[in-house]
Amino acid sequence: MDTNSYIAFLVVGVILVAIDGQIIYRSGRRYLERSHGDSGAGTSMARLVTVLFHLVVLGLLMLISTVDVGDSQTEGVILRLGIVLLLLAAAHGVTMAILARIKESQVQEQLAEEMAHPQQPLRHEQAPEPSIDTAPTTTTNPPPPYLSP
Repeated sequence: MDTNSYIAFLVVGVILVAIDGQIIYRSGRRYLERSHGDSGAGTSMARLVTVLFHLVVLGLLMLISTVDVGDSQTEGVILRLGIVLLLLAAAHGVTMAILARIKESQVQEQLAEEMAHPQQPLRHEQAPEPSIDTAPTTTTNPPPPYLSP
């Protein structure tokens, strides 16, 4: 593979990894924040998982760039990009599984905390709506005789 093909492969590969990493970070952050309610914890965990994703996939990208495939330069770049896309999809799936496991752990922690302190109201609980109409009503009927002065 000549220098131009090599550089083109690396640039396209890094761009793909960066885009997918940003999707994972932004979606993962919102996903984890909803489960725990603490935006700081959700952001931190999403950032850690995203850094792990970037390191693994960029390392695979570098390893794939050294493998000689295809008969021509163009075919070699296309084959390498295909391999990168497949590995990127696999890494994305593994990362989603990691985020799901983190969320499940957070939910279990929250449930254990709520069970340990039952007097505290649940985080997602809203005040119940009244079952009867609490609006004041005007009546034209006189009060019953036992209430009159």
